[in-house]
Amino acid sequence: MRIESFDLLDSKDKFHQKALHWSGQFDEISFFNSNGMSDQWGRYEQVLAVKALFSFRANENVFDQLDTFLNLYQSQFIPGFLSYDLKNEIEELQTTGKDQLEFPEAYFFVPAITLRWTANQVHIEAEDPVKIYQAISDTKIPLAAPIVVQVQSRWTKSEYVKAFEDVQAHIQRGDIYEVNLCQEFFAENADISPLEVYHQLNSISPTPFSSFFRVGHHFIMCASPERFLAKRQGKLISQPIKGTAKRGANPTEDRQIIADMLRSKKEIAENVMIVDLVRNDLTRSALPGTVEATRLFEIQSFEQVHQMISTITCMQDPEVANVDVFRNTFPAGSMTGAPKIAAMQICDQLEARKRGVYAGSIGYFDTVHDEFDFNVVIRSLLYNKQKRYLSFHTGGAVTNQAAADQEYQECLLKASAILEALDARLEE
Repeated sequence: MRIESFDLLDSKDKFHQKALHWSGQFDEISFFNSNGMSDQWGRYEQVLAVKALFSFRANENVFDQLDTFLNLYQSQFIPGFLSYDLKNEIEELQTTGKDQLEFPEAYFFVPAITLRWTANQVHIEAEDPVKIYQAISDTKIPLAAPIVVQVQSRWTKSEYVKAFEDVQAHIQRGDIYEVNLCQEFFAENADISPLEVYHQLNSISPTPFSSFFRVGHHFIMCASPERFLAKRQGKLISQPIKGTAKRGANPTEDRQIIADMLRSKKEIAENVMIVDLVRNDLTRSALPGTVEATRLFEIQSFEQVHQMISTITCMQDPEVANVDVFRNTFPAGSMTGAPKIAAMQICDQLEARKRGVYAGSIGYFDTVHDEFDFNVVIRSLLYNKQKRYLSFHTGGAVTNQAAADQEYQECLLKASAILEALDARLEE
């Protein structure tokens, strides 16, 4: 394996589009795209990894097996994903919802070929980088085929409202403070080009934790704006999102919407609850006295929405292994509610389908430099090509102050970019 650098003769966007189409020949694909929004903790603008030299797939005893796998291989880039339902391995929980996607609970691989983009170059790590560069350069981008899918909602609005009211009844009894209630949208007999759908989704809704992942006939097309957990030089960083508002029609409207978000007692309360939860989760892996919320209630604006994001950091206790950091924090608190275990129990009782990779995490481990970076899988499509089953979830925080109609509309807002990428609308 060697690394060679090449000047980009095409535009960067065109070359990585060619590279993605070239990658379609492989059963294992991982592509991460920061869309020019990388922050001080981001390591890559874009990185594509394909073809597993070694891989790890598990549905039980996942964390112990993952620890063994990561200790076996020294690589700067070991991409993979963790399913939300690993909660059952961490706590005494269960998943009762039906699983029609049948993704593994976890999958990681050591790639044979890795491409990393910088400003005007691509750096290729492979047995023969020149051959790879030439093959990608010669790749023709096919014309986009029309997408024909019929998207349905798993719940009617009245069913959503019933579940919402059940959550608020739990809140009023004092069982919980907040629950992230999610609903599924799906399409059966769906024949799509996952790469083309991902390209459309990323064009409509570019985000800093965008990703495309393939393992066999399972595909993830992800437009996540949220970092779950990163590690840089011994520091752990988590950036939960709680607080969403639709973009305005112009800059004046946007400024007013942002001001309203920062004045909203509901949005602030939701964010504070999750910040406290994340602080508590990180404490289990931190050197004493190092956990701090370094940024609170920061508004970041994306193509479709404004988001309220907070940043919590700590120094990792060197006695705590990286896999145990995930065991101590997973799944992301922004996707559960608080208290975490009770919220997950209620979600499982009410939600009609297994979340699977949704609300889980996609990212990579760098075992050479002892670092990692993982997103939260939201605003994402999951596809089982063999079963022709396409699925995505959206959700929002239910608190005592929340209103059912407003939260339902927020779910539809979060679905809008995906529906646009599919050139679809919800079937009544």
